[in-house]
Amino acid sequence: QVDKVAELVARWFYCALSQEKLRRPIVACELGRLYNKDAIIEFLLDKSPDKTPMESASHIKSIKNVTELQLVENPAWSGDKESIKGDKYDDLQAARFICPVVGLEMNGRHRFCFLRNCGCVFSERALKEIKSEVCHKCGVPFQEEDVIVLNGNKEDVEILKKRMEERRLKSKLEKKSKKSKSAGAASQQETSADSPGPSKAKNGKDCVNSCSGENRQIVFTKSSENGNPSVPGKVNKASTTTKRSIADSEDKSEAYKSIFTTHSSAKRSKEECSNWVTHTAYYF
Repeated sequence: QVDKVAELVARWFYCALSQEKLRRPIVACELGRLYNKDAIIEFLLDKSPDKTPMESASHIKSIKNVTELQLVENPAWSGDKESIKGDKYDDLQAARFICPVVGLEMNGRHRFCFLRNCGCVFSERALKEIKSEVCHKCGVPFQEEDVIVLNGNKEDVEILKKRMEERRLKSKLEKKSKKSKSAGAASQQETSADSPGPSKAKNGKDCVNSCSGENRQIVFTKSSENGNPSVPGKVNKASTTTKRSIADSEDKSEAYKSIFTTHSSAKRSKEECSNWVTHTAYYF
């Protein structure tokens, strides 16, 4: 049987990949295992075919799959200086880090968790006693799925593995949807660039509304010499055009004529007219 104390020391004080002592910066994976950051970087950079497969890091595909932990030092921890000579008792349960809320030592006897969003580490007791949707240390909001147990049992690892797979599958689907949207937008831009612009009306072929000054005039076309009426919207070459003012048409009433500036009621007297230096568009 494996010694429980030795097992706890191996899991909580040594890197799960390089088997070296944990030293800052310390990172944790989505399954709750502890690593030295430099060991993870070396593992990811090693692309040689002779690379030995590591079960403890087989699920780590990039540096984004690990989170750097924000740990709090234990003021009662004196380091490895006392056990150099071998004449003193080496307390293996003395932890370097503690929970910033409750003060429990992170030595394996108490369950510890970290938040995937910010990397802050707390004891499970602190998260249960002081329930909050915001990190106790840095104030970053988190959900229940963002809490990852460090060095949990088999049941905890299975739950974390399911969450990890769901999270990665969701991120893949989001990437695919973004790519499809960007491709659709690019194709729409290409089609809009290739399509011809709206046809422009040529002068002299369409019905012209000529505005000269304040008088609005409409072009009326006469029938051709053969007696065929002219097509609306087009002007025949043989037909002659005459222009007349709407305000001067005899079949309109005086109220309708008074709308236009050419009417006698709209004209100003000489007294109301301004000087020639300061005359405006309203001078008639």
